[in-house]
Amino acid sequence: MSGQLRCVALAFAGVETNEPSDRLKAYCSRARIAARAMARAMRAQKDRALLALAGRLEAAAAEGSELLRANAEDIEAARQAGLSDSLVDRLVLDAARVAAMASAVREIAAFEDPVGEVLGMKQRPSGIEVGQVRIPLGVIAMIYEARPNVTIDSAALCLKSGNATLLRGGKEAARSNLVLGNIVRAALVDAGLPEDAVIILPPGDREEIKVLVGLAGMIDLVIPRGGEGLIQFVTEHARVPVIQHYKGVCHLYVDEFADLAMALQLVENGKLSRPGVCNALECVLIDQHVAFDFLPLLNRMASSRGLELRGDEATRIVLSTIKVAAPDDFGREFLAPILAVKIVDSFDAALAHIDQYGSQHTEAICTKDHARARRFLREVDASCVLVNASTRFNDGGQLGLGAEIGISTTKLHAYGPMGLESLTARKWIVLGEGQTR
Repeated sequence: MSGQLRCVALAFAGVETNEPSDRLKAYCSRARIAARAMARAMRAQKDRALLALAGRLEAAAAEGSELLRANAEDIEAARQAGLSDSLVDRLVLDAARVAAMASAVREIAAFEDPVGEVLGMKQRPSGIEVGQVRIPLGVIAMIYEARPNVTIDSAALCLKSGNATLLRGGKEAARSNLVLGNIVRAALVDAGLPEDAVIILPPGDREEIKVLVGLAGMIDLVIPRGGEGLIQFVTEHARVPVIQHYKGVCHLYVDEFADLAMALQLVENGKLSRPGVCNALECVLIDQHVAFDFLPLLNRMASSRGLELRGDEATRIVLSTIKVAAPDDFGREFLAPILAVKIVDSFDAALAHIDQYGSQHTEAICTKDHARARRFLREVDASCVLVNASTRFNDGGQLGLGAEIGISTTKLHAYGPMGLESLTARKWIVLGEGQTR
């Protein structure tokens, strides 16, 4: 980030100190004050803020808007820095993508408010009534790279679930995130909510991240989204709870009972609709009984679409012209139009490969055999398991959450796309009439 842009970000947040630890603590203190107000905000007020946000985003989608100008500067800087095409694609905000962001915000506003939902009330032999009620988590820190849409998705979900959020995006999208932050904060003010419920942190170095994730007692949850290195760094240094949005090494198993035309369609969509996203397909496993029929179909599609195939030894017996897969190509997140291909001896061999190389993100099978489909659903450990559907469906919007704050590949306390309910905790409530123990 340029010095000028960093000064603007600091002025925006209203923090003047130059010491990273003091500055971050000041941000957190303000967020905690805002979190208390958000926890008691009623649904109508939160929804007014969300609808105001959607309206402001729709206005910002106009050609020549401050947001699109800032995004164009981010994209130009990214290209000059030599970022890959897939990373540049993640940065892009055009009218259609901004409109989609606004639509997601409206969808979140339409959902029921999870805060205050009472669950499982029952009477105990003592006469007391016990149950649980959903409450906000408090202050959530998002640390992410590229993808400025994460700024809006995270802010909207945290707003609806009554949390305050610190948004620390990467330097690649610094200008876009700053404008988006202003838009969100203005919408909060429109609804009479504290603007510090959303604070954009200026991107700094890894040492500043280390300070941020060490602020136990000031931050309730950290969610890192980005490259493997970022997530490992956050997990290693955090002194507050972390939910990992880990890499997406997603497989499709083409079973011996698969519809091969369907399987080819699932490969094409899963790999090529957006190669640089976490739910993109990275490896296809082909049962030996259909390999000689399916591989030529796959090769023709790949050649016509510019998809590079990297095959194991058995695959290259059928397709001798494709590139040899290196040992680390299996278990690798390419984030590019490259696909690892392997022939497996059986259904159980496919499951063993997924268990060894998968990242617990997204796994799919193509089969007409109902028993095989049920076994795959039961035995494969991933945040989303699909039968005869593209891996690209592991997405908060596609699964009916409106948007997501991330796709958790850990199991505590969320697994898979994290929507509103995943941003709450449950506390026990007890109703009595003077009972004593």
